[in-house]
Amino acid sequence: MSALVMNELKTLKEKNPLFVIDAIIQRHNVDPGAAIPILQDIQNAFGYVAPEVLERVSELSGIWASELYSIVTFYSQFRMEPIGENLIQVCHGTACHLAGAEKITEAVQHETGARGGGTSPDGKFTLEKVACLGCCSLAPVITVNEETFGRLTPASVGKVIGEVRKGKSDCAHDAVACGGGCPNG
Repeated sequence: MSALVMNELKTLKEKNPLFVIDAIIQRHNVDPGAAIPILQDIQNAFGYVAPEVLERVSELSGIWASELYSIVTFYSQFRMEPIGENLIQVCHGTACHLAGAEKITEAVQHETGARGGGTSPDGKFTLEKVACLGCCSLAPVITVNEETFGRLTPASVGKVIGEVRKGKSDCAHDAVACGGGCPNG
């Protein structure tokens, strides 16, 4: 979705969230196969796809609510609940698993209070275990708000989370950083 469209949707969202849903559906002209793009745009606008939204989409698009629900629950890209301010994804692919992904997950849980697939009680962090982040040479790896951190230890996870809490997360960190292998640096 273009930045211009996102700005328009943000303005609509502030006025009335239903306008955003209506605009998204109109934008897709209810083309065959539009269900996934409609749901992706709704998630981009709101951060998740609320179950109530599925009924509205169904009414306006003619796509069965059961089909929309099947899509949202089948594909891992969709969420049906809001996430925390910071999304932490811990890679559990083969390389990361062998390099200690479980200990990294435990450290993230300890530092944030979030459990796997859940959000911390303060709403600041959501923790997800993912199959692979594609940074095998940097194992074990996490992303925080799509920023990659690799070669982690349980102790360095505390440093990353501390920086995120301070609002200073970037790839300029020495031992915590992704060693220049991240997409941001």
